[in-house]
Amino acid sequence: MSDSRQEVGAKGEKLAVKFLKRKDYKIVQRNYRCKLGEIDIIARQDKTIVFVEVKTRQTQEFGAPQYAVTSAKRSQISRVALWYIKEKKFVEQACRFDVIAITFSPESRKPKIEHIENAFELNRRYTY
Repeated sequence: MSDSRQEVGAKGEKLAVKFLKRKDYKIVQRNYRCKLGEIDIIARQDKTIVFVEVKTRQTQEFGAPQYAVTSAKRSQISRVALWYIKEKKFVEQACRFDVIAITFSPESRKPKIEHIENAFELNRRYTY
């Protein structure tokens, strides 16, 4: 019996939070939503705001999870991040975009977690 996509996604986000905390990231917010969309995790690493997109798969049948962060998805995350930065008045704050790719494998009891720091840059079409 397979989990629904939402359950798999929620499980992956929970694992990603634990993973980031073990790496001394401070979780600022989960599932930040505004009228432009959502960002899975907003964290701090030292003085840097880190916007994290989590992609989770039960298999790699359709490719590695990180490949699901398409150009359109990066643009949407960029717009939401800028909204957050303006809302919180963090315009002068350093920030970056990370992707955490998680694959649950039937062969392994432990999920594979890949953290891609600086996975992409802010889409320059969008400004503060």
